[in-house]
Amino acid sequence: MRDHWGDTLQPALVQHVELTAIAVVIGFAIAFPLALLAHRYGRLEHPVGVVSALLYTIPSLALFQLLIPFSGLTWTTVEIALVSYTLVILFPNIMAGLHSTPDEVLEAAQGMGLTRLQVLLRVELPLAIPAIVGGLRVAVVSTVAIATIAAFLLPDGLGYPIVLALKEPTPFKTEIYSAGGLAIAFAISCDLLLVALRRALAPWAVTGLA
Repeated sequence: MRDHWGDTLQPALVQHVELTAIAVVIGFAIAFPLALLAHRYGRLEHPVGVVSALLYTIPSLALFQLLIPFSGLTWTTVEIALVSYTLVILFPNIMAGLHSTPDEVLEAAQGMGLTRLQVLLRVELPLAIPAIVGGLRVAVVSTVAIATIAAFLLPDGLGYPIVLALKEPTPFKTEIYSAGGLAIAFAISCDLLLVALRRALAPWAVTGLA
């Protein structure tokens, strides 16, 4: 690992971080306003949920292959697939968080004269933070895992050393253990950071890793 850190493992780790970060950021940027619209106009929740659920039923490799004729063997193809999978996780979690506000709390807020926007910003969104961060945790960890499969399309990410190792005839697969270990460490680190974020944003919520 020390001999091949600079030329193999570090670039692969950086690429994996970029793949994951881009997918999660774009996915959240799409899922959050969609959830707000669906929360405001209830009839949008079901069709958006159905479309995202259908996307999740498509295996990742199959989705990559379906996208290749349109966007080629590029990062765009990989990111479209990864973003699609994050939407399946983020959208329902954000909706669940927005729906978690008790009716009596909403009635009290309205009785205090708060507008609909004020209720959203001061009551519903703060109470939705644990569910939103919980969705982010699942989305990030699953994206780290699915991004390894992108190596079957592009020579990028921590999946690529694993793919190369699988093609080698030697029985000892150092690349599998090192790249796989880095992917696991990256996923765990992201999860712990999000747990810390939830504790900082919602200290009143039940804390812990679960």
